[in-house]
Amino acid sequence: MSDAVTSTELPPPPATGAAEHGHGPSGGVAKMAVGAIGVVFGDIGTSPLYALRDTFAGHHPLPLDRLHVFGIISLMFWSMMIIVTLKYVSVIMRADNKGEGGSLALLALINKNVGGKKWTTGIVLLGVFATALFYGDSMITPAVSVLGAIEGMAVYQPGLAPMVVPLVVGILVFLFFIQSRGTARVATFFGPIMLVYFAVISVLGVVSIAQMPSVITALSPHHAVTMFVTDPFRGFLAMGAAVLAVTGAEALYADMGHFGRPPIRVSWLAFVLPALTLNYLGQASLLIRDPASLESPFYFLAPEWFQYPLLIVASLAAIIASQAVISGAFSVTQQAIQLGFIPRMTIKHTSETAAGQIYIPVINWALMIAVILLVLVFQRSSNLTAAYGIAVTGAMMIDNFLLAVVLFQMWKWKPWLAVPLLAMFFAIDAAYLGANLTKIPDGGWVPLIMGLAIFTLLTTWARGRALMRQNMAEGAIPIEVFTKSAHSSAARVSGTAIFMASAASGVPSALLHNIKHNKVLHERVVVLTVAIQDVPYVEPNERYDVKDLGNGFYRMTLRFGFLEETDVPAALRETKMCGAPFEMMQTSFFLSRQTLLTASKPGMAIWREKLFAWMLRNAASAMEFFRLPTNRVVELGSQVEI
Repeated sequence: MSDAVTSTELPPPPATGAAEHGHGPSGGVAKMAVGAIGVVFGDIGTSPLYALRDTFAGHHPLPLDRLHVFGIISLMFWSMMIIVTLKYVSVIMRADNKGEGGSLALLALINKNVGGKKWTTGIVLLGVFATALFYGDSMITPAVSVLGAIEGMAVYQPGLAPMVVPLVVGILVFLFFIQSRGTARVATFFGPIMLVYFAVISVLGVVSIAQMPSVITALSPHHAVTMFVTDPFRGFLAMGAAVLAVTGAEALYADMGHFGRPPIRVSWLAFVLPALTLNYLGQASLLIRDPASLESPFYFLAPEWFQYPLLIVASLAAIIASQAVISGAFSVTQQAIQLGFIPRMTIKHTSETAAGQIYIPVINWALMIAVILLVLVFQRSSNLTAAYGIAVTGAMMIDNFLLAVVLFQMWKWKPWLAVPLLAMFFAIDAAYLGANLTKIPDGGWVPLIMGLAIFTLLTTWARGRALMRQNMAEGAIPIEVFTKSAHSSAARVSGTAIFMASAASGVPSALLHNIKHNKVLHERVVVLTVAIQDVPYVEPNERYDVKDLGNGFYRMTLRFGFLEETDVPAALRETKMCGAPFEMMQTSFFLSRQTLLTASKPGMAIWREKLFAWMLRNAASAMEFFRLPTNRVVELGSQVEI
C-alpha cells in the first residue's frame, strides 16, 4: 500500500509551498513532527476511546463475534489508509494556498485560479457549508473527547458514575477560561504528552495482541468484504460508528500551515497510524477473548495497576484534542472574517512572535455554552457519537468536490487518473455519509441544525455586504471629478485625513458628509481601501498601491493576506509614497458607519435583511479591527437600503 500513496507517484501540483514565500514553519522535520503529534492528531488520536465500542454497543450494534470484529477492524484500518493516508496526506495536502490548508484556504485558492466560471458560486457555497460543519465539529469534539476519557473513572469505579458529567463540565469551563491567556506555553507540552499517549496505547495493544496473535490477520481487506457479503444491512449501518476511526482527518489539512506537509506526513505514517492500528487490534483481541469488556475495551486493555495512570494520560489527550479544535475554530473564524463571510470580531493576539496564536472572545464563549449544553443534554459519549459522524462525513464529502475542481481545473490531471481516484473517494464517503444519516433521530440532527444555522449566517453576511456595496456604488461620484471640484470649494487645514473606503472606486460617504457639513479639507487627503487577498500572506512589495490625484489627494490600497493582522497604522508608517511620512498624532481617520433600513427590494428576503442588520449592528468597529488610534477617529453615519 505504501507504494500507492507516495506523493512522487502522483502528478505534481504547481509549486506554491509556504517556504517559497517565506512564511512556512521553521525547525527540523523531527521537531515539527513532534509538534504536529501534539496539535494535529489529538482528535483522531482519541478515537480509540469510543470508536470500536460504539460499533458493537452503539445505536446500530453488531453481533460480537469473530466475523464482525475482524470485519470492523479491517474496515477501520483500510478507511484510515484510503481516507487519511491516500486522500488527505498524499493528495489533498498538496493543494496548499501558499502553505495554508483548510476548506476556506482551498476555496480562496480555487477562486483565485478559476474564478469567473459559472459553477464557482456552487463551489463557494459548498466551501462555506464545509466551514459551517467545521463549527459543528468544534462543538462536538470537546464534549465527546472529554466525556469519553473521564467515563473511564466510572468504568473502574462504577460508584463514581454520577461524578462524570460535573467533572467534565468543570474541565471544559476551565479549558475555555484559560483561552484568553494564550496557549503558547501549554502547547509546548502537547507534543510530549501525546507522544506518551500514543506510546502507551501502542504497548497496551501489543500486550493484548500477544495473547491472540491471529488477530493481526484482521488487517486483510477480505474480512471487511466477507462481513458485508454475509451481513450487508448491519454492516452498512455499522459504518456510522466505524467512521469515528477517521474523525479528525480533515485536521491534517487545516493545520498544514502550522507545521508543513513533511512533518505531518512523518508523524502520521511513522507514529500515529501504527499506534492506532496496534490499539484497535488489541481491543479486538480483548473483545473476542472477553466479550464482557465491551463496556470499555480501551480502558480494560490496561492491567489493574495501570488503570488510573491510563485514565490520567487519556484525559490529558482528550483535553489536548479539545484545545486543538478550539484553536482551529479561532483560526477559521479569522479566515472567514478576512474573506468576508463573517462580521468583524475582536481578535486578540496572545503571542508576540506567533501570528497564529489568537483569541476571539465571542467564538470562545459561544463554543463553551454550546459544548456544555451538549454534555448536559447527551450525558454519555456513546450518545454524542451519533451526532459526531455527520459533521465529519459531510465535510469529507464536500472536500471531494473541491478536490475535483483542483485536479481538473488547476492541476490538469488526465481523466484516466483523476476519475478513478475521485470515484473511490466519492463512493467511500457517500457510504459513510449514508450510514450516518440513519442516526439523525438519535442525535445526528444536532450538527445539521448547527451547520444550517451557521451557513445561513455566513451566506447572509456575504450577500448583505455585496448588496450594500452595490447600492452605495450606484450613486458614487468618480474620485477624479470630486477632487477637482472639492479643491476649490472648501478651506484647507493642516494635517492628514484618511477616509476609509470599502470600495476601490468612488468617494466614501464620510468624505462627502465631511465637506458638506464642515466645508473643510485637510492639506493631505487619503482615500484608503483595505483589500484582503486570496492568499494567506502578502509580500511587502505588493502591500501598497498609491495613486496621486493631485491637489493633495491620494487614493491608496493596502493589501493584506487572509491570515494577516490588519494593522493599518503600522502599514502606513512603512509607506513613503504619499509625500511626507505619516505621523499618527497629525492624522485623523474618518469612518463611514451605515445604518441599514430594510426595504422590499429583490436583493434578500425581509427576514434575512433583518438578520443582516442585526449582524451589522453587533460587528466589531472598524476602529478596533484596523487597530486605529482611538483618539484620532471620527465616525460619520448614513442610512442605506438593500
